[in-house]
Amino acid sequence: MPLRRDLAAARRLFRNGLTSRRNRAEVARIRAQHETTHPGDVEIVVYYADGPVNMYQLRQWYEPLRELAKTHPVGILARSPGAALQLWQETDLPVWSVTQVGDIEAFLEHRGPRLVLYVNQNAKNFQMLRYGRMWHVFINHGESDKMYMTTNQFKAYDYALVAGQAARDRLGAKLWDYDLERRTLEIGRPQADHFAAPVPYPSDGRRVVLYAPTWEGDRPAAAYGSIATHGVDVATAVLASDQHRLVYRPHPRSGVRDEAYKAAHERIVAMIQAANRRDSSAHHVYDDGPQLGWQLADADVAITDVSAMVYDRLAVGRPILITRPAAEEADVDERGYLGACEWLEAGIADPLPEIDRVAEDGEALARLERWSTHYFGDTTHGSATTRFHAAIERLLAIWAQHAERHRTDAFEVEVDDDEPAVGEEDGPTP
Repeated sequence: MPLRRDLAAARRLFRNGLTSRRNRAEVARIRAQHETTHPGDVEIVVYYADGPVNMYQLRQWYEPLRELAKTHPVGILARSPGAALQLWQETDLPVWSVTQVGDIEAFLEHRGPRLVLYVNQNAKNFQMLRYGRMWHVFINHGESDKMYMTTNQFKAYDYALVAGQAARDRLGAKLWDYDLERRTLEIGRPQADHFAAPVPYPSDGRRVVLYAPTWEGDRPAAAYGSIATHGVDVATAVLASDQHRLVYRPHPRSGVRDEAYKAAHERIVAMIQAANRRDSSAHHVYDDGPQLGWQLADADVAITDVSAMVYDRLAVGRPILITRPAAEEADVDERGYLGACEWLEAGIADPLPEIDRVAEDGEALARLERWSTHYFGDTTHGSATTRFHAAIERLLAIWAQHAERHRTDAFEVEVDDDEPAVGEEDGPTP
């Protein structure tokens, strides 16, 4: 068994190496077609140090960033060649491939960015964080009560844009000597202002049930995924009803570590295909597309795991069921919304009555609205975008004050010839 694992690991490394080499060659061939904006013209950049597998963390920011770009030049720095190639296909925002540390230094020498934004806690963020003369701002890729949301890594950034009071309470309870008033700015969930979009099914009276589980996690404390414990039961119940429609949107990494999890995922996909063949009017959906928004905005009931999806749904204030993790080791913080939410337990033979109850329970909906305000503040359409832009303007103004104070200082880069390049062979990021 150990030998088999070693051989599998060797094959993965070999494949990743070939992919990385091909991507680097392709970036070198076409980068001139895309890197047309001069770095000095960019005030705000998102630094993305991860590979394509975690692009979902960045995709959700495309629309808010495009809106911000109407008033301030915005761009993206991609460390992975594969991520750069994908970004050039997916967004019209300027994207630069900065595979080598020297590429970053060449970019910064133009004194371009005033704000550098980060959507995750990739360890390679520190390769950018060492540079001064700019604000480093953590904007995250979702709001939740997961352990990830109170990591001490928040202290590495000059500022953090957080969703609302709940985030501040959470950080204040966990982090020692962290200046919440100065270093955090509340912006709500600007992504929610862009959720509305056409849906891939008719409006025919069926109750739409979104099942959006997370992946199995990389350690026992983060074992929040429900596909192997709840998923098949949920899919079986909803697909058997001619009054309901299932939209299944799993985390893109589902099944990468656990064969049972992968098998359950594949079974659900096959069940959806079979149900649609039996009844062509059902329009059940297996959704693995890059866009997230319409699923959360349109579904009558959402079933999610303990993940950021809970809070994206909470931001639109519509009925939600949360799967209770079957793993005893899973770290569930019930001091916030998870202490008042509607739980879906594993092993329920027919979860449909519980799904329907949550859709129709007025008391549960009123409770949901109160928690939505606690986590996101004003959720009126456009409010979060206004707060996001106000936070950016405030940070730019503070930057200008410091720039004036130090206007005679020259920008200096720190050269590290031993710094490795970054490619798709890098592991996942939380």
